Order: sequence, then C-alpha cells, then structure tokens
Amino acid sequence: MANIHPTAIVADGAQLADDIEIGPYSVIGANVVIGEGGKVHSHVVVEGNTKIGKNVEIFPFASVGTIPQDLKFEGENVGCEIGDNVNIREYVTINPGTQGGGGLTRVGNNCHLMVGAHIAHDCMIGNDVILVNHATIAGHCEIGDHAIVAGLSAVIQFARVGEHAFVGGMSGVENDVIPFGSVIGNRAHLGGLNIVGLKRRGFSRETIHNLRHAYQMLFDAEGTLSERVDKVAAAFADDENVMKIVDFIRKGTKKSLCTPRSNKD
Repeated sequence: MANIHPTAIVADGAQLADDIEIGPYSVIGANVVIGEGGKVHSHVVVEGNTKIGKNVEIFPFASVGTIPQDLKFEGENVGCEIGDNVNIREYVTINPGTQGGGGLTRVGNNCHLMVGAHIAHDCMIGNDVILVNHATIAGHCEIGDHAIVAGLSAVIQFARVGEHAFVGGMSGVENDVIPFGSVIGNRAHLGGLNIVGLKRRGFSRETIHNLRHAYQMLFDAEGTLSERVDKVAAAFADDENVMKIVDFIRKGTKKSLCTPRSNKD
C-alpha cells in the first residue's frame, strides 16, 4: 500500500508503484514513473519525463528531471532514466537530456550518488557507479560500469571515464580516462591502473599482470599511440579486458586521452 504524506504533491498522471513511499513536501510531476520499492524522502523534486526503476531511494533536497542547465534548451520533449537499486543522496541533481544530445540522460543499476553529486544533460552513467560527495559530471559524458569519481572532482563535457576506472578526489578531468585507469590532479593525469579496485573486485593475478604489461606498452614505449595500440591488440588479442582498453582508445571521441606525466613535468 502506498504511503504518501499529506503534504506531498503528486500530479495527476504520475505512475507510482503500489508500495511507494513519498515524504513530506516532496513534489512528483505528471510524467514521472517510479517502480516498486521506491522511497522518496521529504523535500524531493522529481519532474519531467523521468522513469525510475525498482528499489530506488531518494533523499531530501534531491532534484531529478528538472530542465537541463543548457541555454539552448527550449522545452523539447526529453527525458531521464534511473535504473534499479540506486541511492540518490541529499542535494543530488540529475538533469534530463537535450534535443542536440540525444534527448536522454541515463543512470544504470546499483549506483550510489552521494551528497551534492551532479549529473548533467545527456550523460550515460553505467552500472555500479559511485559518485562521491560533490562529484560533478558535465553534459554528454559517459561513465563506465564500476567507475568511481571521488569527492569534489569534475569531469568536463563529452569526456569518457572507462569501466573500473578511478578518478581521485579534487581532480579536474579534461580528457578521456581509459578503462581500469586511475587519474588524479588539478588537471588530471594518468597515474597508473586502478589496482586496488581490480583486487577488490576479484580480478585474477594473471589479468592484472596482463593489464600492467599492456599499460607499459601503451604509455612507456616509443612510436605513435596508434602504433602502440596496434601492438597491444596483437599481443593481447585473447584478453578481453586488455581489448576493452584497445577498443576504448580506438573508438575515440572529441577528447584526447589522459596520459601519464612525463619526467619533465
């Protein structure tokens, strides 16, 4: 049975699961869908064409689905999707997509969005992603599965953060971060692989060894990056995790790669 506080405002048309909980003074828009097991605490706003999965908990003063912070936005029919088992903590903001960016912002399953985190328009956030307090993700970004963006860090628009990557606290990410990579710094540089994360998630010693070897070939050897990528692809064609890095680099986007600092830096 739904438990909706009498001070909450739920617009006609909202589709809420039978067991939904809505706290005091929260506002739910007409085009919102919230699945089973959903819990919305007090003073939350969920607006727009927003679809929220099962077992999602939204804490006070979060804002989900309100119009994007894009000056080109003119009220187009855009949306926002949140997966299952997502924790959206206090003051988190998630904006929908824009017409120019595909019209959709998506957050995957099992994500943990901590206090004050921001996900801008047209972002694609994978599964099991953690955004630590006040991590900010600009428009059109892609964050891969199991990635962690630590507190007070910012990822520039159109950048990609690969799966199992780690962005250290107070970092400014201006370029793409390879899968399994670890970056840190005011203007983030690649500091190596996310070895701690790999071990915690049960990657084998052989896999970690191969990733380390591939990393050295990519960033320590001579020749162009394209040539080094081809050599890594040939040497590790049967290693799906190394090939994830190869494919990520080959795909490319509007950004360069975060790379290690040179000895001269």
